[in-house]
Amino acid sequence: MKLLRVGPAGAERPALLDDTSGTLRDLSGLVPDIDGALLADEAALARIRAAASAEGAAALPAIDDGGVRTGPPLGRIGKVVCIGLNYHDHAAETGAAIPREPIVFMKAPDTVVGPRDTVLVPRNSVKTDWEVELAVVIGRTARYLDSDEAALAAVAGYTIAHDVSERAFQIERGGQWDKGKNCETFNPLGPWLVTADEIPDPQALGLRLWVNGELKQNGSTADQIFGVAHVVRYLSQFMTLYPGDVINTGTPAGVALGHPEPKPYLRAGDVVELEIDGLGRQRQELKDA
Repeated sequence: MKLLRVGPAGAERPALLDDTSGTLRDLSGLVPDIDGALLADEAALARIRAAASAEGAAALPAIDDGGVRTGPPLGRIGKVVCIGLNYHDHAAETGAAIPREPIVFMKAPDTVVGPRDTVLVPRNSVKTDWEVELAVVIGRTARYLDSDEAALAAVAGYTIAHDVSERAFQIERGGQWDKGKNCETFNPLGPWLVTADEIPDPQALGLRLWVNGELKQNGSTADQIFGVAHVVRYLSQFMTLYPGDVINTGTPAGVALGHPEPKPYLRAGDVVELEIDGLGRQRQELKDA
């Protein structure tokens, strides 16, 4: 299933993309929201699956998608956990050593915006960068997982994250990476939460990103240093993962940081578009904060 949330920021309603007709269908008569509580509720998910069937979908109210805003596909996110330097080609382009263990940092849930919302270039920013990433959405409580199979069983689905980063804040100002990762609007998410059954192999997905129409990133999750199962299992040794938590799993080569000087960092007026196979597409225009 492809689940999403549409409507004004803070007042989104749950919806389903009807694969047969391409129509948006209103789920608010079945469930209050797409969030961790729903993802942990097998009975509620079963109701949606039944309604999403070829026979049932037509009975769901259609949503006119002309001009309707698509919000993040997940509400009430618990935490956003991120993995740094998780692609061989990205580590190589930045001159970094291959990590022996996953590099972990956090983004605040309030950085999350919709897939077509405006991204703000922070005040005093000179190095705002792009990063297309596969995002993993957790669907059941996970702690001290002992196998890759258990890790993948904890995954409710997948979506696209744009891990926008301010490199000067992140690298040159001392302290934690978090300073360059938690600026307002720095985590567009969506458009869809695609349930795990539709993604049989998360290590076989192409990722692409364009800036002003020019292809900048063109990679594959096959190049991840630590795959999805490994990352989920690893994180569960250090923190409890709950339904509605999000994991950004890293970005392939092609970020501005990896370009020769002068590096083409983002500025107000730039347009970024990104996509992942089977997960849809995002588009953001940048403006000054």
